[in-house]
Amino acid sequence: MTPISFADIRIRTTLHPGDLGYIAYIHGHLYAKECGYGLSFEGYVLDGLKDFAKEYDQEKDRIWICEHNDKIVGCLIAHRRNEALQFRYFIFLPEYRGLGLGKHLMQQFIAFMKEKEIKHAFLWTTEEQLTAVSLYTKYGFQLTEEKTSNSFDKPLTEFRYDLLFN
Repeated sequence: MTPISFADIRIRTTLHPGDLGYIAYIHGHLYAKECGYGLSFEGYVLDGLKDFAKEYDQEKDRIWICEHNDKIVGCLIAHRRNEALQFRYFIFLPEYRGLGLGKHLMQQFIAFMKEKEIKHAFLWTTEEQLTAVSLYTKYGFQLTEEKTSNSFDKPLTEFRYDLLFN
């Protein structure tokens, strides 16, 4: 089998019917398997995606869908929240990690912020996401809040990171 490379991935910024449902599936399935999250986490993801679907505005929001052989293998959503942009649903199937997709989408996110002249972005993550946190901080996100939680059917610490441009 030929190894997968970044060049094999198509990234689109158009939202199609079924995309958000599949993003919810990937999150529910992978985080249950990799982190032990339960149905409460899937409900949390579904609630957020429902809000995104209802509020989606092509001028204010952006979605990056990574596809390989017409299958969604990763994504990132930039959801406008008043004057800020929320960085959400950043995930890749395991076999597509390490290809540079995360760095590329992070650069696209920052470029979108600059294009739209947005000065503030934020995200929430958990203590298990060390690789992602390393990427966030490399691009200037700073830890601004932490809280203990049982929201995902297990005890954990949630972190908020913010990015501010002058």
